[in-house]
Amino acid sequence: MTDSQDPKQPQTPSQPAAPSAAPSEVDPASAHIASDHPVPPPIQGAESNEPPSRAAHPSGAQPPAEPPAAAPSAPSEAPGGSGGNTGMPSYLSSADTPLAVLRRIVTARFRAWYDRAGQRITQRTLKIGISARIFHPEPGSKGLRSKTLQYLEESIAHWVMSRDVLVFMIPTVDTQGLLHPSHIRLRDYAKHLDGLVLQGGADVSPQSYSEVATRHEWQGDRMRDMYELELLHEFIDAGKPILGVCRGCQLINVAFGGTLYQDIQTELPDAIAHVNEQYDANRHTLSFPEGSSLKAMLAAQGTPIVNSIHHQSVRTLGRDLSVEAISADDGVIEAIRHRKSPFVVGLQWHPEFHRAGGPELLDCTPVLDTFLRAARETRF
Repeated sequence: MTDSQDPKQPQTPSQPAAPSAAPSEVDPASAHIASDHPVPPPIQGAESNEPPSRAAHPSGAQPPAEPPAAAPSAPSEAPGGSGGNTGMPSYLSSADTPLAVLRRIVTARFRAWYDRAGQRITQRTLKIGISARIFHPEPGSKGLRSKTLQYLEESIAHWVMSRDVLVFMIPTVDTQGLLHPSHIRLRDYAKHLDGLVLQGGADVSPQSYSEVATRHEWQGDRMRDMYELELLHEFIDAGKPILGVCRGCQLINVAFGGTLYQDIQTELPDAIAHVNEQYDANRHTLSFPEGSSLKAMLAAQGTPIVNSIHHQSVRTLGRDLSVEAISADDGVIEAIRHRKSPFVVGLQWHPEFHRAGGPELLDCTPVLDTFLRAARETRF
């Protein structure tokens, strides 16, 4: 048994023999060695693990070694990007630090929110509240005259609505009512509406400015005074604009501590007639003092002529109020403004009747538009 067949030694596949030389060229010494140590036959089914390139060269010399394979190179950085193993997308630049990217994202989100908020502010229809006139039950009457009625005069509602806004009459509230108690307050109207118009109607009661009526027919409507004074203060506290018309102008003055002439003809005998049987056909001209905001709005129209349907007027001016217009014939105060509010203005005339009264009457649309712009700016 040869060494290659010794069971104690592990068998390994033999290297393929180098091709023999031609018989005529065999070296006798080599042949003698080969005969003493015969080469074991190749194992059937075994394959050589040596690649073909490692086989012996026919000439007997070892072939030249192959150059080692080059190591894979690191991926090159993408043009204009961080690339590599940083984990950042290739489309980002070297200046795109996490903080810079975050700043751009926040800015874009804020700009989108700002655009949506701007659309909401400019496009949502304004909601304007108008205080109610009150009809009190007449003793001994039947039907509606035996009930308390709250209503709007049509012209004031249509005048405000002519600027494409929604109008809501604000009723009185009664949180202590026995039949229909409610937790709704006037403050809730001030919260959800964008502005307030105080319409004309009954006299302001002298009790509301700490005086006593000099005549029975001048006692006014104390109940309506209390309702509208609370309503007015709620809108002022909410920062919402207020436009007072006729009685509304007088009520603004009283709300800030001012007083009224209970009757112009009695207390100002030299004044012109500010009310007569002609009703809204009675008219006079205005004069605007220096610094008047109404002058900037209305003076370009020429001679300012307004209707006149009031027998009361502002006497002592309330705190922080300024005179915006006076009657050119007798100096009676015709318009006031609260200096510390965005827009709290009172007009002694009825601008809602002017369009029907003729083109010579003052067009007060600029006043209404200024009121509505203030409502839009203060709606939040």
